[in-house]
Amino acid sequence: MPTKKRTLPRKPRARLSHVDEQGDVRMVDVGRKPATHREAVARGTIAITPDALELIRARKIAKGDPLQTARLAGIMAAKRTSELIPLCHSLPLSSVDVALRPRRDGYEIEATARTTAQTGVEMEALTAVAAAGLTIYDMVKAVDKTMVIGDIRLIRKTGGRSGTYRRRDRS
Repeated sequence: MPTKKRTLPRKPRARLSHVDEQGDVRMVDVGRKPATHREAVARGTIAITPDALELIRARKIAKGDPLQTARLAGIMAAKRTSELIPLCHSLPLSSVDVALRPRRDGYEIEATARTTAQTGVEMEALTAVAAAGLTIYDMVKAVDKTMVIGDIRLIRKTGGRSGTYRRRDRS
């Protein structure tokens, strides 16, 4: 006698917040949500050849200091995220910090964004990391076109209805 396959009740499928019932893209209405303090931390890396790293660390890049310029670019990009990401809300940022930590093969880029608003600042932190990495690439490409920007990810976010998120890897 064949055994009957047991089926479990299906979970309701999660709905994407930026897609309506007809499948059309929309901006999420956050008007009824309370403003709360929110913070997001994102990280990424840029791998650079040893020769180019030596020039950066000796402050001999012809275009100037790529690290200071990358910090500034990351802050500026975070402030303009809603102009770059189509459905992102414009937020009153209270703080953006971009840190560049030397690694054996380049730099770790970390951005922290803070606001008191009705929606989170994850996209601002992620955008800051990406822009900082791209800025280093732009300033150093004359001596190293092999640089790799990568591993951009959300590390932590706090605030809002979903509460705290922490990445569970070595970050």
